Amino acid sequence: MDWITISEEGHGFVFTMSGKKFIPWGFNYDHDHRMRLIEEYWDAEWATVVEDFREMKELGANVVRIHLQFSRFMEAPNKPNEQALKQLARLLKLAEETGLYLDLTGLACYRKADTPRWYDEMREADRWRAQATFWQAIAARCKDSPAILCYDLMNEPFVPGKPRDPGDWLTGKLSDFYFVQALTLDPKGRTPPQVAEKWAGQLTASIRKHDRRHSITIGLLPISGPAFVKAVAPHLDFICVHEYPKGGKLEESLERLKVFSVGKPLVIEEMFPLSCTAQELGQFIKRSSPPASGWIGFYWGQTPEQLQQSNGIAEAMTLAWLKLFLEANPNRAL
Repeated sequence: MDWITISEEGHGFVFTMSGKKFIPWGFNYDHDHRMRLIEEYWDAEWATVVEDFREMKELGANVVRIHLQFSRFMEAPNKPNEQALKQLARLLKLAEETGLYLDLTGLACYRKADTPRWYDEMREADRWRAQATFWQAIAARCKDSPAILCYDLMNEPFVPGKPRDPGDWLTGKLSDFYFVQALTLDPKGRTPPQVAEKWAGQLTASIRKHDRRHSITIGLLPISGPAFVKAVAPHLDFICVHEYPKGGKLEESLERLKVFSVGKPLVIEEMFPLSCTAQELGQFIKRSSPPASGWIGFYWGQTPEQLQQSNGIAEAMTLAWLKLFLEANPNRAL
């Protein structure tokens, strides 16, 4: 399995040995269709993970984004969970066998009830150190695998403009999950870019203690301002943004991408026809290149054939997305 690196011109990706162009095209494998996070079934139902990886490969994916839960990988502030790391190593082997590259997104606290009390009660500096320990453990386990596309420091971090209540680190609730996480509870006169820059620098340094080869990124909210993006960019190898186009407002989404075009590859790490048609999403994908050089949607463990057997609205939306995914694969033209 060839390693992936940033191209010489700095706007895309290439295979290290062959030098051929690599276009990230894949799925967020964030939960299954029963709303279970991967750590909730990858021990007892490993065969499900294997099957889903093979299905994603058959659909034409070359990247799978995995969301790692902090509570599953850290038993204490300075003690990683060895069993979870062993399963991660197993996942690396599966990725290598199937030819799928991993976007490893860390520090997730999607189930609020699962977040350790000691983690919620931490001060900013202690919390950042625990996060750095998490990433040191992940990087040490993954550093030798060519199947890693990148380490994504956190899904949609934000910095509040004013103090938040003690322990109130999470927001962005969708269904049973909290996808957005604060970097601090009290900015104490610092601007959001200042906080984000220091945090990104500390976590990137923790990864580089063990792994100086794999790329590092952050999954940014579409409302991240230019100052925020420019502050974290020096610590990243490429930029990721999450963009869900709205029907009839495609130009707004395309205009927002300009904020994230800072001279490094740009990957649209989340997208889905949630507020637009699959046809409109297809137009967005086509027109977003450049600046985008990669796109990642969603797969929840149900094939198009399985989705066709349901009359549900969510299933119909997902089916339309997977049909688009098959049709719009940019790697077919390479």
